[in-house]
Amino acid sequence: MMNLGQMPDAQGNFGEYGGAFLPPQLVDVMKDVAVQYEKIKNTTAFQEELYDLYTHYVGRPSPIFHARHLSEKLGGAQIYLKREDLNHTGAHKINHCLGEVLLAKRLGKKKVIAETGAGQHGVALATAAALLGLECDIYMGEVDIEKEHPNVVRMKILGARVVPVSIGTKTLKDAVDACFMAYLQDPVSQLYCIGSVVGPHPFPSMVRDFQSVVGREAKEQFNAMTGKLPDNLIACVGGGSNAIGLFTAFLEDETVAMYGVEPSGLSFKPGEHAATMTMGTPGIIHGFRCYLIQDEKGEPLPVYSVASGLDYPGVGPQHSYLKDIRRVEYVTAGDREAIDAFFEISRVEGIIPALESAHAVAYAIKLAPKLPKDQTILINLSGRGDKDIDFVVKKYGRDYGISV
Repeated sequence: MMNLGQMPDAQGNFGEYGGAFLPPQLVDVMKDVAVQYEKIKNTTAFQEELYDLYTHYVGRPSPIFHARHLSEKLGGAQIYLKREDLNHTGAHKINHCLGEVLLAKRLGKKKVIAETGAGQHGVALATAAALLGLECDIYMGEVDIEKEHPNVVRMKILGARVVPVSIGTKTLKDAVDACFMAYLQDPVSQLYCIGSVVGPHPFPSMVRDFQSVVGREAKEQFNAMTGKLPDNLIACVGGGSNAIGLFTAFLEDETVAMYGVEPSGLSFKPGEHAATMTMGTPGIIHGFRCYLIQDEKGEPLPVYSVASGLDYPGVGPQHSYLKDIRRVEYVTAGDREAIDAFFEISRVEGIIPALESAHAVAYAIKLAPKLPKDQTILINLSGRGDKDIDFVVKKYGRDYGISV
């Protein structure tokens, strides 16, 4: 078994997952990015600039909040929230976007490009690019552009070019496809800043490294608050960046149980969910090997979730490995459970979560009553729900007493 603290190996492999399956014209480019990242990431100048931005620009450390009212209502374990929704731009995505854009500047790039689903990665990258003086193109499926209109407007205000993607299902997977095609056309002057712990090496480890600040903070904060580590960690999983960000600091702590929550959508029928770990099998997508929802030919199948940031047919290679060794348990929450959780935490704790984060809250609502009151649950509340409120109220508002 690979040492969890030394993942991945030199080729970017997490056990049998990860690696770099690339067209010839990108092989040397990705090798150079990997080499330069290893040279730059631990230098004093890079770390000092990154952490200065985390502190004075993002607002880190993000706080931990004890959700006492929700905990009391459920009558079981005590629920705590790591408030990544309070970061500048409203989600965890700014953590790795600042790191990626700083890297791009040091590599002499003129432009950063990326895909986005819910728009949080797009907003965060547009923000970092504006701050650090790089051009920015964001590829986004037409379905998500309509669904996440507030974030589209934010990206444009920040000076980014939003490129509509009209192929396939017009959602996240198709935006990744389009962005890879754009990167192939010019891998020299631009850097593809992938939005999760997915893609070819070195991106899964790079994004994890930048997101690991979440877990390091949480470990120290939670111990200071309670005198011990949390008994359970919960985070939603699409590509898996917010989850791996929380989990990494605790991987060697065997007393801490971890749950990654995938979207079961409307059902487990093909095209009605994005529960990659639950329903997928190992395959290759977007230059790396992972669990994948695929057909008999190995082609990705359409996926769906009410949360645009979770509807991806693959998942981070490190998550795939952690599933196989049973260090993390991957579970599901459906659309209706996520919407119920969205309104529950809004009305009980006064916190409107992103629909992605609502999947994690939904599983905590199921788990907490089964646990004794001296147990604790820490949820990575990865984003706020500003981007989702128009969609949620339009589609579900009447069910929760909101007239539209």
